[in-house]
Amino acid sequence: MTWEAVIGLEIHCQLNTKSKLFSSDKNHFGDEPNTNISQFATGQPGTLPTLNAEAVRKGVQLGCAIGAHVANFSKFDRKSYFYPDLPDGFQITQFDKPLIKGGEISALVEGKLKTFEVDHAHLENDTGMLKHFSSFTGIDYNRAGAPLIEIVSKPCMHSPEEAAAFARAVRAIMQYLDASDCNMEEGSLRIDVNVSVRKPGEPLRTKTEIKNVNSFNYLQKALTYEVDRQIAFYEKTPDAPLLSVTCRWDPVENKAIVLRSKNTDGDYRYFPEPNLLPLKLSAEYIDSIKNSLPELPLARWQRYQEDLGLSEYAASILVQDKLLSDYFEKALSYHNNAKSLSNWITVEFAGRLKEKGPIYRSAIPEEHIAHLVQLIDSGKITGKMAKQIADEMIASPDKSPKEIVASNPNYQPIDDSAALGKVVDEVLQENPDSIATFLSGRDGAFGFLVGQVMKKTGGRANPKLASDMLLAKIKK
Repeated sequence: MTWEAVIGLEIHCQLNTKSKLFSSDKNHFGDEPNTNISQFATGQPGTLPTLNAEAVRKGVQLGCAIGAHVANFSKFDRKSYFYPDLPDGFQITQFDKPLIKGGEISALVEGKLKTFEVDHAHLENDTGMLKHFSSFTGIDYNRAGAPLIEIVSKPCMHSPEEAAAFARAVRAIMQYLDASDCNMEEGSLRIDVNVSVRKPGEPLRTKTEIKNVNSFNYLQKALTYEVDRQIAFYEKTPDAPLLSVTCRWDPVENKAIVLRSKNTDGDYRYFPEPNLLPLKLSAEYIDSIKNSLPELPLARWQRYQEDLGLSEYAASILVQDKLLSDYFEKALSYHNNAKSLSNWITVEFAGRLKEKGPIYRSAIPEEHIAHLVQLIDSGKITGKMAKQIADEMIASPDKSPKEIVASNPNYQPIDDSAALGKVVDEVLQENPDSIATFLSGRDGAFGFLVGQVMKKTGGRANPKLASDMLLAKIKK
């Protein structure tokens, strides 16, 4: 019988507040180890937490963005466990009264828009970081106490592709809200995976947890591996119970490594945090945030198709990376050929900058891309010239396309009718069969003739003028 994967994700997003969740320590990645710390961050006795209002606001933004119920009353709890990077021996989180309940997130999965249910989302403080060296392990407490929001989906995904699409959609929403940079390399977005398999119609079986997956590629690989492993286990030993374990994904071995048996809620000994009052939010406060939300990824994706005429695929490539989409938006303010701008940003320059990263990380200004497209649209340069100019723009990002064209005579298109007429005559004399084929109704032959003119002129012929002259001479 067919097996069905059942997947739920717990996505931890570090909020980009200036200070930590319960103290005034600086919240910033990349500083010298153990410099953004205080007595509270290191768990010194007698220190007390003070809730960060900006972290609450960003949490409410997320709840409003996904159509969830934002609780007027929520509270914080202690989750007890012992690990070197958790100085208090407990984490302050939200257990049974979270800030956000419910909600939906839509994502494009293999060309189809699917909607996934969110169970809840809650605020909590992050741990420190263990740094492993050849002969010892050090602890950097700079991250300890950083504000996290954990988004917990319902077990509503059934393939690695769906899980990756959901995670990407969460990242996009958080970026569009300016709530998190979601930099997976720096650990500001981490994913815990819960996965089980069953036969259709069966109740849920034992699940495996894979902790701290830090890339969408690894997420899909980890899920594929674990689904295959569980199916093989049940088919080999159908009556044996699967052990509930917590694993980590090893990208070198391409396998999930068991860390420990999976903890239950009882293992964490939750109880209300005694040093924090419950969080009470007014309806007016929640409504004011809801009414001031920015344009969200799904709305922008739809606008790009409906108003700008972009394809579903092109729109999704732009929208899933907010910085790329913002770059496109600014370029569009200089020249309104959306389709051509999209192609140059997501295809032409993306290919040239593959090893260097997205175009917004380059020094090429948005207006330079717009000016390049403008030169093509006005007929001042050909497509072939534009590709060569793009290479020079990458080499010299401070130079505009107009400056590059003006300084190189090879980029001056042949607009002289007399000079071009001689080339057109040569092409027609050399290709009588193509002329006959075109006159018989096969338009592709005309494209061949235009191509021959472009070839003879080294791509410098004005393509519109070449086409007009070919057509006129053939008719004559």
